[in-house]
Amino acid sequence: MTFSVEVVLKNKDEVAMEQVSISHGTPDTWDEAAVRDVLVETLRAIERAKDPKAPRDRAVMLTGFSWIVEPIEGQVMLALEIPMGVAAAGPFAIEHKRLETLVTAVLRLERAGSATTIH
Repeated sequence: MTFSVEVVLKNKDEVAMEQVSISHGTPDTWDEAAVRDVLVETLRAIERAKDPKAPRDRAVMLTGFSWIVEPIEGQVMLALEIPMGVAAAGPFAIEHKRLETLVTAVLRLERAGSATTIH
């Protein structure tokens, strides 16, 4: 599945556009693994907008960002915001509520898997 990501970096006026691919089917078939890949690739696109030489497989933690799913012409966009800038991914042909539910599940799983105790 290939989708568009538009990035605007903080204190910049121009929009960086990129086509991103994940190895999953159409959005209406996505599960948590597919949505995790969408989130990771969208965050990586923000990094590449800042530094075009950034590794395409750079490690990404799914923490420290705001997100929203927005309807657009019968589909949805997924917007992410981090201190560095914002990215809009899509549009995706998936039900608004389903994508919200999947993103929430992915982030909940991510938090549960990265829980550590500091003494």
